[in-house]
Amino acid sequence: MLISFEGIDGSGKTTQARLLAEHLRRAGTEVVLTREPGGSDGAEAIRRLLVEGGTDRWSAETEILLFTAARRDHLERTIRPALARGATVITDRFADSTRVYQGVTRGDLAATVETLHRLMIGVEPDRSFIIDIDPALGLARGAARGGAEDRFESMGLGFQQKLRAGFAALAQDHPQRVRLIDGHGTPDEVARRVQAAL
Repeated sequence: MLISFEGIDGSGKTTQARLLAEHLRRAGTEVVLTREPGGSDGAEAIRRLLVEGGTDRWSAETEILLFTAARRDHLERTIRPALARGATVITDRFADSTRVYQGVTRGDLAATVETLHRLMIGVEPDRSFIIDIDPALGLARGAARGGAEDRFESMGLGFQQKLRAGFAALAQDHPQRVRLIDGHGTPDEVARRVQAAL
């Protein structure tokens, strides 16, 4: 299976991806835990361009191209080889993040995102989990975490609120694939919701 975790910044998706990977490994499944942007050498190099620096560093259109390039390298070098040998791949973000971050919240670019996805990626996860939390809580978590990868968090609460609405709409539009998971509570409580939804 290809499983993705999505959500606003600071939602806890990285923690939940790791906890699900640990759960499946205990059950005897080979799991490749990866992330986007990143997950391969080329994609990690592109990641630094995308998540660091000022909020006005790139236009939404340029971001779509960079994210698609990173995702293509990730798909070729990490995801497809793992799936081909029978492993389960859990990725911290995939195409749904581009659909929401660049396609919806930063302009009416959904058609551009979908066209590039169809041409260059052509793969959807078997299951996508959106970890849903209050945007103010997500920003507080991000601030507590610190680090240089804060470009999207620095776009403010209004941006995070638009992201949350975009992810909720995505879950409603794709109920066969996407599950909206309440991200409030302890990591173990949220993990049990994810496991039940899987």
